[in-house]
Parts: sequence; C-alpha cells; structure tokens
Amino acid sequence: MRLELLLLAALALPAAPATAQLPDAAPEPTAPPITVDWIFSDAGEALGRPGRAVWTSEGTVLLLDFGAPAAQRTFERVDPRTLARTRAVDAAAALASLGEQLEGVEAPAALDWPESLDAAGRNAVYLVGGDLFRLRLDASRFERLTRTEAEESDPRLSPDGRRLAFVRGHDLWLLDLERREETRVTRDGSDAVLNGALSWVYLEEIFGHEGAGIFWSPDSSALAFLRTDESPVAVSTFVDIEPETPRVLLQRYPKAGGANPLVRLAIHDVGAGRTTWLDPSTVAYEYLTQIEWLDDSQALGVVALNRAQDRADLYRVERNGAAHRVLTETDPAWVNAIDFHFLANGEELVATSQADGHTHLYRYTLGGERVGAITSGPWSIRGTAAWQNSTIATTLDERNGWAYFTARRPDLTQIQLYRVGLDGTGLVRLSSESGVHEVDWSDDRRYYLDAHSSHDRPPALTLHDAAGTRLATLTSVVPERLAELGLQLPELLTVPAADGHPLQARLYRPRDFDPARRYPLVLYVYGEPNAPAVMDNWRIWPPPGSALWEQVLLGEGYLVATIDSRVATAETKAMENRILKIVSGEVEVADLVAGVRWFKAQPWIDPERVGIWGWSGGGTTTLLLLTRSQEFRAGIAVAPASDRRTYDTKYTEPYMKTPAENREGYDEVSLVPRAKDLHGRLLLVHGTYDDNVHPQNTLRFADALIAAGKPFDLMLYPMRKHDIADRPARRHLYRLMLDFWKRWL
Repeated sequence: MRLELLLLAALALPAAPATAQLPDAAPEPTAPPITVDWIFSDAGEALGRPGRAVWTSEGTVLLLDFGAPAAQRTFERVDPRTLARTRAVDAAAALASLGEQLEGVEAPAALDWPESLDAAGRNAVYLVGGDLFRLRLDASRFERLTRTEAEESDPRLSPDGRRLAFVRGHDLWLLDLERREETRVTRDGSDAVLNGALSWVYLEEIFGHEGAGIFWSPDSSALAFLRTDESPVAVSTFVDIEPETPRVLLQRYPKAGGANPLVRLAIHDVGAGRTTWLDPSTVAYEYLTQIEWLDDSQALGVVALNRAQDRADLYRVERNGAAHRVLTETDPAWVNAIDFHFLANGEELVATSQADGHTHLYRYTLGGERVGAITSGPWSIRGTAAWQNSTIATTLDERNGWAYFTARRPDLTQIQLYRVGLDGTGLVRLSSESGVHEVDWSDDRRYYLDAHSSHDRPPALTLHDAAGTRLATLTSVVPERLAELGLQLPELLTVPAADGHPLQARLYRPRDFDPARRYPLVLYVYGEPNAPAVMDNWRIWPPPGSALWEQVLLGEGYLVATIDSRVATAETKAMENRILKIVSGEVEVADLVAGVRWFKAQPWIDPERVGIWGWSGGGTTTLLLLTRSQEFRAGIAVAPASDRRTYDTKYTEPYMKTPAENREGYDEVSLVPRAKDLHGRLLLVHGTYDDNVHPQNTLRFADALIAAGKPFDLMLYPMRKHDIADRPARRHLYRLMLDFWKRWL
C-alpha cells in the first residue's frame, strides 16, 4: 500500500506546546502564484529532486545533478581529497551515439540514472526499447549489447565491469562484455517461474523497487539469484481500454491469506559455470527478506521470515549452499527489518534488535549469543519506515573501531548521524543541521555523502569528512530561488491526544495569514504503521507529486496540516503493537480525531470547513475517518484499500495475521460495511491499472455507497497505476482536487 519512499532530510523547529501561539506570518514577498501546471513542470519537479551519487571503488564520487537543465545534465566525478569536480561524460556525444543505434525508438533528451553501474563507475547499462546498451563513460559512447525480439530486464553489471547478468524470457543470462558471449544460466523460466526477476510482492514489499533478484559477489566470481515459482499465486485481471476488443492483463498477486510465491536462493559460480541451491532442509521460511554478500565473497547473510512475520532468522549461507543459523529475533506481534554486519574477525557480528522496545545495535557471537549493547536509550536506530530495509543505515569502520548510524533523535521528526565505538563508548553526533539525513559512506570510511532537506530547505547533497565537517555542496537550490517563489514554510508542533500524549503535527498558513479570520483546513494523512508523515523535511511523504501542492492550496486561502497517530510515529515497538489484528481501527481513530479537534478549537480555523485527504494508505485512513467520525465536511481518497483482505500477504499479515486466524479483526476494520456511515462529501480516485491497491477496493466501496444511497464523486484514470504518474494525469487530478475543495470547503 505504501508508495516508493524518497528519503530526504529536514531542518526542524522545536516541537511547540499544544497551546502555544504560532509565530507571526512572514512578510509578503512579491512572487507569482504557484499553480498546478507549474509544480508538475520541469522547473517545479526539479526543485524537490536532489542529485544522485555513488562512491566508486576508486574513492571518487560519481554524480548526476537532476537540478541541471536537461541539455546540460551529465555525469561528473568529484575527488573528495582535492574537491576537484570534472565532467565524466560528454552527454551530447553519448546521446548522439545512442540515437545512431536506435531503430524506431526515440533517444532520450537527457541522461538519466542507469539501471546498473560497475564498481569503478566506468561502465553503465541502460534499457532502451527493451534492449540493453552500455555507456562507456570515459569514451562518452553507447554500445548496443542486445538485439532480440524478447525484451531484456533487470541488468546487473559485475563489480569488475566484465560481465552483465540480465533476465530474458524469465531466465537468467550472463554476457561476457569482452568476448560478447552470452551464457544461459537457467532454462526453466516461464510466465510462472522467474529467475533473477522479482515477483510483484517481493519487488513492492521486500526490496522496495530498488533492485532485481540478482546479487553479485564483491569479487565478481559468483552471483546469487532468486528463483520464484508463482504458480500457486492467485491471478488478478485488469481490462485495458485498447484495442476495440480490449486486452485482458493478468497479474499474480497474493492477497491476505492466499498462497505466496515459492522462492529459492541459488548461487552461481561464474568460472565453473555451476549453480548451487540453498539447502532447503536447513532453512525454514516463508520469505527471504535480506540477501547480502560478506566482504570476502565466500558467504552471504540471509534473513528469513516465517509466515506470521513474528520470527526472523539470520543465516550465514556458504557458496556450497550450506546454511548456519546465526541469530533469531522474535516479537509478540511482528519483527521489523534487521540490519546486520559480520565482523572481519570471523567470530562476531553486529546487528539490530528491538528486544527492549527500541531499535539498537548489539554485538553477537556467530552462535547467536549477545556479547553486549553498542547503543541504548529511549530512541531508535532507524529511518522513517522500518519495513523498508534501506532506511536502516548502519556502517562499520572496523579498523578504527567505530559504528556510524542514523537515529531518530533528538526528537521524532529528526534523523541524525551519529558515531559510537564498537564497545559502546564515545557516542557523538556528527550531523550539524537539524532535520533528516540520509548518509552514504566511502569504502575507506574517510568521507560520506549526506542527502539533506528541511521544512525550509529543499534537498541538497553534500560531501563530508568522517568527523562531520562539510567539505563541499554537490547539489542544492540557491536561496534566491526560494525567495523568488515566495514559499510559505510549515511549522512543526505537537497537539494533544485524548490522554494528553503529544502527537506530531505540521501546519502551513497562507502568506497573508490573519489570526482574526477563520480559515478552512485541509488535513493530509497517511496513517500506516511505522510510517510517519510528519518529519522535518521538504517533502511530506508520500503523496506522489510535490511539496509544492501545499503552496497551491495556501494561495487559495486554505490552511494545510498533517497529523500522525502514535501508531504511525512508532516511537516504541509497544506503540506499534497496539494495532495487532486491528490495523486501521479505533486506535488510530482516537488519536487522529483528538488532533483534528484541537485544530478545530483554534480561533483561526472554521470548524465547519475541515477536509481530509490521502493517497494509498492515506486514502484508507481518509475513508476510516469519514466513516467513524463526523469531524469532516469533505474528503478525497486516492487509491484506498477498503478491505485488508484485498491487499497483499507480506504487508497485511504481520499486522492482521491471516483472515483464517483473525476473521473478526478483518471484519472489524473492513471499510466496505461502514460505507453506510459516511459523513461528508467524498471524492474517490483510482487508476484502473493499479497493480498495488487494486481498483476493486474503490469499486466495492462505491457499490456500498450506492446501496446506502450516499452521494459521492468518482474519478477513474484509465490504465494508470498506483502513482498516476504521467504529467497530464497528475495535472488533471490536482486540478480536480482543488476544484473539489473549492466546492465543498
């Protein structure tokens, strides 16, 4: 149900007491109004899109600045020692060479980030028109690698850049880039059997759209891959609008309680041409959720989850397929992701655990015995969503005895970078700007990249040394640009729950805010477990679109706010576990209604003109509050899940368990029977090809509204998926929402 998360950072204001007076409005700048068309233009989207960069094995940074005009955008290399910044590719020459080789396909207007890079950052692989092309960065030239009727997918370059693994016809292939020789690794691929490619549920819920099921060893001598048998999985259908007799599109999608894909792990020795399988007699699992090679390329660390997801086992898997269980993490409700690092001494590892209610680092023996805590206290090592593995960020410097990590401290809206000794001593904060930081370390741990933004700073990418000193700003938006736009910046505050617990909130006010007036309020919600929408960052997560959407509403005279329940904030594991078997129920309603009532009690808000909206999980929360409260005059639910039975196994079952185990819980949180209780005008929105939250969710709720005689509005976007991503549709949708608020608030 979640949307792809963009981890950007933030500059925080201290949380204000619930009764505190808000600061005076800023002086009015002379700036043109921000429109829906502009926020979905190149200029508008670039304002919130940072550059993308990776460390190379040569110790330099390879950078692509998306804020640069398309005609000027190219790869650059940055040397952290000298701070020299040089062009790595002649983009015009490279794109011209690509255009010469394309047949019936238009060359892109600008370079984008590739599908795969080698470790040195000298070779990049792109998919164009279903075929594979290699960009030799030093030569600024593309080379065509495949010319086949069958489309290739999931290309992954070996770290040494000599070989390319990819998927064709659901089989795994290897291409020797020097000899231009292809080798077929598997031969059983089919519509139901995937080798190297990920099934939908693994791509969406486990790997976060970040990769293929292909994992090269650091020394390029072997690759691990996943083989997925989807034949047990139920098939869902979508009807196209073309041609005259429309196509029927099929998707294997495991819904709560249904059969999951059967996944196996293989290790292929490239030199010997031999494939070995993980010994199934030694590992019991429903999901393989984390797969990482150890630094010596002789084994992998693999995390296996049971079906209930209340037990996670970390295994060391040798290249011959033998598996040894290293440690086990359990929880009465569900286990969040484990971050693990095997130490070079071959005797210990460092891993996260939530055993004390917060996520902390511990040292373990390879037999699973806990040696000691590295971190402790009433705070957690994690990013903004613990179910997305990539947001847990820990890096070890074994040579100097340090662990580097990001943590939600000093308050819940922050993600800051810290360093601590592997013995648990010497804790120090390295990041200086308040807000949210996403950090990537160089191989030698001498430098790091910091992607950072805040409520008053768009995303910037900076280079730092290991002590936290900023050495260079690689990409940013100049302050003058913000002044030209006249943006209104939000305030972070807390509002009281019914029992007085402070709930995190965020508020935007119009430029000409007058506390003597009463304003309509638009509340944005997400609301899913451990997925806070209130962070001190530039972009409220996750409505796909823009942090600038709020500016459009402000220009029309609305206040805009966001509130997180304790379940969404997930300050402790105990707070998360409160919704076991009743996710999207009274627990969340109680907090959010209390927060809304606080806003409605303020003298500058018109309590009769309050609206609520959300996308995906936020659409679900919108329907929840419109059917279980009478606080709102209107609401917009984009791509909502109206019944947890119709969402996927991996996401739904840790919270709800299976429908067979928890029939009463599923009945209790289903929104379809509550459609008759709808209070306020509703706009339902869905893409008809949404393969994430299926359109049946909206259509079932709409059908129940019709049966109950409830008026509502409905907008379907033909053949759009969950994010309704193309610009014409985005502009249409946001204009539609603006018109809806004007009519009903």
